[in-house]
Amino acid sequence: MIKFDLGGIWHMEGNGYSCEGTVPGSVYSFLLSQGMMKDPHYRMNENDALAICDGEYTFSRTFEYVPHGYPMLLHCDGLDTVCAIQINKMPLAQTDNMHRTYEWDITSFLHSGKNEISLTFSSADAYIKAKQKMQHRAGSPECLDGFSHLRKAHCMMGWDWGPRLPDAGIWRPIYLLEKNSARLTDVRITQRHDKGRVWITVTAMVDAEAACRIILTSPDGNEHMLQNDVEFEVERPQLWWPNGLGEQPLYTVETNLLENGISVDKCVKKVGLRTLKLIQQDDEWGRCFCHEVNGLRMFAMGADYIPEDNILSRCNRERTKRLLEDCRLCHFNAIRVWGGGIYPEDWFFELCDEFGLVVFMDMMFACCEVPGDEAMLQNIGAEARDNLRRIRHHACLGLISGNNEIEAYYSGSGYRPEYTLIYEKCLPEAVAEVCPEIPYVSSSPSSGGNFDDPQAEDRGDQHYWSVWHGGKPFGEYRKHHFRYLSEFGFQSFPCEKTIATFTEPEDRNIFSRVMEMHQRNGSANGKILQYLSDHFLYPKDFGTLIYTTQLLQAEAMRTAVEHLRRERGRCMGTLFWQLNDIWPGASWASIDYFGRWKALQYYARRFFAPVLLSCNETGEQTTRPIVTLERTVDYTTTAQLCVTNDTRHPVIGVVRWALRDEMARIIRKGEMAVQCAPFSVQTLPLIDFQKTDVDHHYISYELVCKGQVLSEGTTLFTAEKYFVFADPRLTLSVDGDRITVTAQAYAKAVEINALDGDLLLSDNVFDMNAGSRTIKVLRGDPAACTLRVRSVYDIR
Repeated sequence: MIKFDLGGIWHMEGNGYSCEGTVPGSVYSFLLSQGMMKDPHYRMNENDALAICDGEYTFSRTFEYVPHGYPMLLHCDGLDTVCAIQINKMPLAQTDNMHRTYEWDITSFLHSGKNEISLTFSSADAYIKAKQKMQHRAGSPECLDGFSHLRKAHCMMGWDWGPRLPDAGIWRPIYLLEKNSARLTDVRITQRHDKGRVWITVTAMVDAEAACRIILTSPDGNEHMLQNDVEFEVERPQLWWPNGLGEQPLYTVETNLLENGISVDKCVKKVGLRTLKLIQQDDEWGRCFCHEVNGLRMFAMGADYIPEDNILSRCNRERTKRLLEDCRLCHFNAIRVWGGGIYPEDWFFELCDEFGLVVFMDMMFACCEVPGDEAMLQNIGAEARDNLRRIRHHACLGLISGNNEIEAYYSGSGYRPEYTLIYEKCLPEAVAEVCPEIPYVSSSPSSGGNFDDPQAEDRGDQHYWSVWHGGKPFGEYRKHHFRYLSEFGFQSFPCEKTIATFTEPEDRNIFSRVMEMHQRNGSANGKILQYLSDHFLYPKDFGTLIYTTQLLQAEAMRTAVEHLRRERGRCMGTLFWQLNDIWPGASWASIDYFGRWKALQYYARRFFAPVLLSCNETGEQTTRPIVTLERTVDYTTTAQLCVTNDTRHPVIGVVRWALRDEMARIIRKGEMAVQCAPFSVQTLPLIDFQKTDVDHHYISYELVCKGQVLSEGTTLFTAEKYFVFADPRLTLSVDGDRITVTAQAYAKAVEINALDGDLLLSDNVFDMNAGSRTIKVLRGDPAACTLRVRSVYDIR
């Protein structure tokens, strides 16, 4: 096989535009590269960008062809989306699915010398509107109406965290293949594990008679020759583990197709040796839902991942690597790929393999009624097989879900039979054919399919939105006992530096038109203020408001995760919504569009720590939440500390606690010995503070093992707005890559912020008693930045 890459410079014509650009690329990427359109993320430019894609665009280029008597194939890894292809002005094919891989024999279309290829992309919006007129299909209201009729990334049509930017173009590689030899049509790698022994089988499929040479290279460089479709026992197998449970050694499988001893086609894949099962067994609480890796049941800790940009050519391996490295830094061991975007690039799965992130993989369907006619079923089946063959060998791939929230969406729909055809027949058949070893569930959330109460708490995975969408207080999380919470979240604004990229100074009010255009969840800016009123004093300025919203988000997620980790065994997973942003704006993300950590991501580094000390308190908020109640209304102030150990080793140490006043002076203290077994929870005796002064007293606590503080925190017994914080008089000093914070009193949510640069710190937005604390700079140069430090005391 000889490959001729058709990537590079192409010409684009249409809708009054004419320019050149680079393929892979799109309408937007071509126009942006030539300065022919404004940044769609800036202010309200999205509206103009949406209109640009109402037209039809033709991408074209020429190429030289010399006939050698062999068939010539055109291979397209991704065409977005409604596309008509011509070779030398002769129609070749039409496509309508951006998620599929296409290939055609174009030999008869070619002539010797210069040839032309052109791809004409029609308006996706016009396409779905025409379909919607013929048959109405419900879908997420933030999207372009009728989006479920087209196999295009749903979120390119809008979502409640992203813009309507329905780009079009050649979004993945396109190339020619001269078929002058036999070809590998598929390489499947399977494993068998038994009592510590591991066997691997490589099955190479070819389209003609040829020999296969298969080499297995171990992580330490040793090579072994394998026979095609013959089981091979791996010597001294090195097992792959999720982050925090062990290492991630990867074996390389190189399959060469030989003709006359010469390699004519090659496939290289990396695999991790492991078993990765989904356990769903009846137990005392209902039916469990958890990942079992190499015989150990892991508690999944992570977040939900969405596409990193609407303009897909802006995405690259380095950008994704930094995002996933930040997950590993924060002790994530799992990540869920949300079903309304794209099937991620190969590098996403390669990086998850390297970083030990178990992937909970939605197929690309979300929150809509997808037609289930025969043509669509065939299209979906081909899409599923294309993508599952591509990703099935990855060690990280732990679970496939048919969709996001569509089972719950269809519960009252007249299209339930179609749902069953797609998600309980078509997709599971594809999984059974291509990768039966990977667990499949029909939806997320789901209690097992067949519309069996998808949100049941005693079985399956759940999505919970009563906090946020339902307006419930954070403490509501503690009333629920989920088996695996795969989606829950709370919004905040990105930092001021990020807001400055899409606003002008006059826009910087959260109710301005521009700020509300960058908030896609209805009247959510008002919802943020409603929650703020429950917790904090009203902020004095825009920047303080932004900081406060991030604290709200972080506290909401901390409340949920710490509660569910205290229920380890009953609950076995928390994946919060959401990890990243598709554009700059208000959202549920913990890392914003530019890769800047919000307070939540720093909180996650603490609440996802393998060993966690958490506090389940009662106080004024839980037993006397309304300040106008008579003082005779009874309330309590207690704290129950809990150690959660998600490691393979016992935790032996001591928990120290202290009741303190606003100056951090100790009023009462104590300590308790801890012996917490691996993968277990130790709940310590209740501490009764006998109605302590909630306006002036708080509790601090720490878990110390072998002289090292493994986990620590503080807890108030009233809302932050009522606590009488003393001025901590925070100061900073910098010594190389170390920043030291000094406080003269108790300081809550201490934020170190680089006003004119970006720093990633080993810890930030943390609580501290009076004293000093030194933080390491992980990324960036503090000497080149103007630093600011603040705490909750400054919210006034």
